[in-house]
Amino acid sequence: MQRHAFPCGDLALDFVGTLRARRNPEPSEMLDGPRALDAWFLESGVADTAPADEDDLATALALREAVYDLVSGRIVGERDDPASVALLNEVAARPPVVPRLTADGLVRVATAEQALSSVARRAVEVLGGPAADLLKECGRPGCTQVYVDSSRGFRREWCAMTTCGNKMKALAHRARQRGNPPLRPSRLGVR
Repeated sequence: MQRHAFPCGDLALDFVGTLRARRNPEPSEMLDGPRALDAWFLESGVADTAPADEDDLATALALREAVYDLVSGRIVGERDDPASVALLNEVAARPPVVPRLTADGLVRVATAEQALSSVARRAVEVLGGPAADLLKECGRPGCTQVYVDSSRGFRREWCAMTTCGNKMKALAHRARQRGNPPLRPSRLGVR
């Protein structure tokens, strides 16, 4: 059974989504222990095995929040926080996961440090490239997942149609059936 969700299809941004409903009084922490981080590495495809300990988990949570800080700053047009940039660059500078070809096929055995480096490197690519201008936050109230809007016309409103998009479309349909005006996505600031 898969424990984690990967709605936006980007390694770094899906990693940011491991803290769900950030603005709720009690957000949902998906990385609640080293085993949850191990599961995320496996389910995301970063590594087949990358055993994590409490120190690795602390690094992962700090990295996640640094990436979120930088992404949310880009969305609202703020300058990058130097401490977040420094942490991201520090983790990205560590050795990444190295894929290996074996008799059984592709194997990605790594340390947690290597797996986190691969995530950080992807975040650097997103934040340092043209995708940075396409970053958005999901328009469903309560969802704080961030994603790259590469849709035609750049009008994507949801982190994923199969989750938030379907929920919001169903709510809009029910509102129209009751004679209420259609619901529009909330444009909550990221901060």
